[in-house]
Amino acid sequence: MPRRPAMAIAFLLGLALPVLAVTPQERLPDPAQEQRAREISAGLRCLVCQNQSIDDSEAPLARDLRVLVRDRIKAGDTNGQVTAFVVARYGDYVLLKPPFALNTLLLWIGPFLLLLAGGFGLWRLRRQHAGASLGETLTEGEKAELARILGKQ
Repeated sequence: MPRRPAMAIAFLLGLALPVLAVTPQERLPDPAQEQRAREISAGLRCLVCQNQSIDDSEAPLARDLRVLVRDRIKAGDTNGQVTAFVVARYGDYVLLKPPFALNTLLLWIGPFLLLLAGGFGLWRLRRQHAGASLGETLTEGEKAELARILGKQ
């Protein structure tokens, strides 16, 4: 029975690990500004980890970006200005949710195109095999061999 509380504590600590990425030295003294920094950081991609936000990543580059975001907030930039500043430096790739634009069209539509292509391929494959019966796919020699085998049983 003592294992259950230990497992629960380990699970809860595991949930809190991404919170540890932001060090106390990085935090802004003003809670409202810190909340803004967290919101902006949650939407920016760590360029090292790629599938984590800079808020969740412990990579040195993510830390640098978090500090940059906080510096821009302290300078009086709006959330949009901070994001635009980071995008101007690193491109749309730094956004976890890139904008729907001509240069990101394939990114947004690509999964649907792949799904359609896969569905079309399966449909063609099934259609190809559905029309073929056993007699149509066997050669005359194979038919004779099959008849000989079935005749012996």
